[in-house]
Amino acid sequence: MPSDKLAEVAATTDVERIEAPITWKAYLMCAFAAFGGIYFGYDSGYINGVKAMPYFIHQQTGLPYPPAGASDEESAYFVLESWRDSLITSILSAGTFFGAIIAGDLADFIGRRLTIISGCGVFMVGVILQTASTGLGLLVAGRLVAGFGVGFVSAIIILYMSECSPRKIRGAVVSGYQFAITIGLLLAACVDYATQDRPDTGSYRIPIAIQMLWALILGAGIAYLPESPRYFVKRGKLDNAATVLARLRGQPIDSDYVQHELAEIVANHEYELSVVPQGSYWSSWTNCFKGSLFKPSSNLRRTILGTSMQMMQQWTGVNFIFYFGTSFFTQLGTISNPFFISLITTLVNVLSTPISFWTIERFGRRPLLIWGALGMLICEFLVAIMGTADGQNPATVRAMISFICIYIFFFASTWGPGAWVVIGEIFPLPIRSRGVALSTSSNWLWNCIITVITPYLVGPDRGNLGARVFFLWGSLCTACFVYAYFLVPETKGLSLEQVDKMLEETTPRNSSRWVPHSTFAGERGLTEKGTLAPEVLADVERKGSVV
Repeated sequence: MPSDKLAEVAATTDVERIEAPITWKAYLMCAFAAFGGIYFGYDSGYINGVKAMPYFIHQQTGLPYPPAGASDEESAYFVLESWRDSLITSILSAGTFFGAIIAGDLADFIGRRLTIISGCGVFMVGVILQTASTGLGLLVAGRLVAGFGVGFVSAIIILYMSECSPRKIRGAVVSGYQFAITIGLLLAACVDYATQDRPDTGSYRIPIAIQMLWALILGAGIAYLPESPRYFVKRGKLDNAATVLARLRGQPIDSDYVQHELAEIVANHEYELSVVPQGSYWSSWTNCFKGSLFKPSSNLRRTILGTSMQMMQQWTGVNFIFYFGTSFFTQLGTISNPFFISLITTLVNVLSTPISFWTIERFGRRPLLIWGALGMLICEFLVAIMGTADGQNPATVRAMISFICIYIFFFASTWGPGAWVVIGEIFPLPIRSRGVALSTSSNWLWNCIITVITPYLVGPDRGNLGARVFFLWGSLCTACFVYAYFLVPETKGLSLEQVDKMLEETTPRNSSRWVPHSTFAGERGLTEKGTLAPEVLADVERKGSVV
């Protein structure tokens, strides 16, 4: 039976009264979680510069340093072999793939917050191993372990922010996660730039060791934030859900706003449980793949949407710039300081992302993804054509770099944040943690695939495509454009429960015109006193489960 505190939960049929007004306290509490993006971005970015550091190359390969004043041709031998470059870069993504999958379970077993804190701990172990390394073996092992920690955090931070943020600013708050990633990339580029010429292990150990600071800040800070109220609803602990919801919204626990929002979350969860009943641990994973492929609201369709959305984000090719940009700019042969150019591209990424804070709530998710893909594919094909036709001309190379910066602008203001926002919104509560985990693991799987194959595509001892690789990225961005137009729904301004209703009643191409017309609380049953039907409360508390 429901606890005495929640024997009655006020509910409403007014679609505009299912959430409290936004307060600065609520905004800042949700926004802090985005800090997790800094250590994600820093860990992804520092390796770009480290792989091009003379001391690191000499230590890893045993190659002699190029003589002073050597030409580009004479020093062309002094690079990491393609297999070594590929292994060092991609092993992190392999760890994050499995870390994200495991996090989907942990987030329901021990909660969103403790999963994030655990990820910070695992990550720091990996950083210690990397910092201590002097050879390939320990470095690779450290990056693998750190990858598990990054996988925990990258999956569950999105889940946590989406479940806690007010609907009217959810897109902006989750976009803050992508902004934090860009800041992490920029910090990594700055540190790499500062230590690149050190003639000792400090050249790479300093950039690696600094990562522990970001994990400590996130782990300590998240410990003071409340747990997700939707996690407590899933576990059937409705009194706890009411307490943390009141704290998040800055309202007293008996406020109508808190009561109405809780009633809507509970009623929606009870409805989802009636559609896809609970079962064993394994069925909790198979539930992600139930339903018709042709029904937008089916779990299968949502899972495919989430995983393919993250796949498409990787297909844009942006991580080619952030993982291999320094090496690529070096190979162009007409750039005197490739580290500085990489720093510029990273700065463009940082400055462009905040635009999405406004545009994603003003214009919506769907238009940003469509127009962003169009802008990227145009820039990428132009870079490919210019590099192939006249790639040895310094003026042409400057134009290429300009279009690469414009391309990064389009990514940072659209697909960068947009893909993370959408995957946090489209899953129903019974499968949300596992759906977000699968989507995030898809991001890391494709990140791993791209980082494995890219050195073989552009390495001078392998494919040596050079600028022609942008024909590949441009073609994949064309696929992103078509994908966004036909398959991505508009979720702007809707609560997570209203997103469920929207997916049931419309198609992606028509979703922007859908307007909420009822509440789940109203549909599942209200008493004459205007409270949620007691049998709905009892059912959710009775079925409270980690799976």
